[in-house]
Amino acid sequence: MSDFEGLKALVTGGASGIGRATAELLAERGAQVAVLDLDPSSVEKPLLAFRADVTDDASVREAVAAAVADLGGLDVVINNAGIGAQGTVEDNDDAEWHRVLDVNVVGMVRVARAALPHLRRSAHAAIVNTCSIAATAGLPQRALYSATKGAVYSLTLAMAADHVREGIRVNCVNPGTADTPWVGRLLDAADDPAAERAALEARQPTGRLVSAAEVAGAIAYLASPLSGATTGTALAVDGGMQGLRLRPVGR
Repeated sequence: MSDFEGLKALVTGGASGIGRATAELLAERGAQVAVLDLDPSSVEKPLLAFRADVTDDASVREAVAAAVADLGGLDVVINNAGIGAQGTVEDNDDAEWHRVLDVNVVGMVRVARAALPHLRRSAHAAIVNTCSIAATAGLPQRALYSATKGAVYSLTLAMAADHVREGIRVNCVNPGTADTPWVGRLLDAADDPAAERAALEARQPTGRLVSAAEVAGAIAYLASPLSGATTGTALAVDGGMQGLRLRPVGR
């Protein structure tokens, strides 16, 4: 499939996990892809690599400008950089709330702000934000993380409304629990990693974690020119977690 042939894409947090899978998939489908990451040292050609800290506006603007210069333009932005957080509203202090919001929400704003002047010159401009099932379902021990992803969901809708008449589509994906390095670290830190993995798998109707490749496929669908009539949409990639209510086995 070559639906991205000739298009230039930028993926934040693209050195690992969902971001890496997305960058590689877009490249396979014909795009020229630049990865922005705090540590892009593992990124290999044909992907381009640029260091960027999404909490630093100057860093973002410099990296986006360098990427656009090397790519020769910009058509697609995948706003994927983000961090996790655990606990109830009591478990994180103000500094941690500000830190996670700065990365997960304001970080997307900084990247979009730097990219929009370039996207306005594209005939197939698209932004896809990585959101989460946590934006639409109440999950235990995820108050801070859920708040940031709820903001990303609302931000996606607002951006879609603001920029649709400029020819820029804005959508988001809502992954369920994905088999990524971050989730791997959570499992490693659990008292019983095997039991914790089983519990995470069991809460998704498919009975397994979502793969990074599956989320990447959804991101590519939303970013593709073939989805030119799709904007302001949140696409769940959650093994049925949000919408399905299955009866217990045997009942």
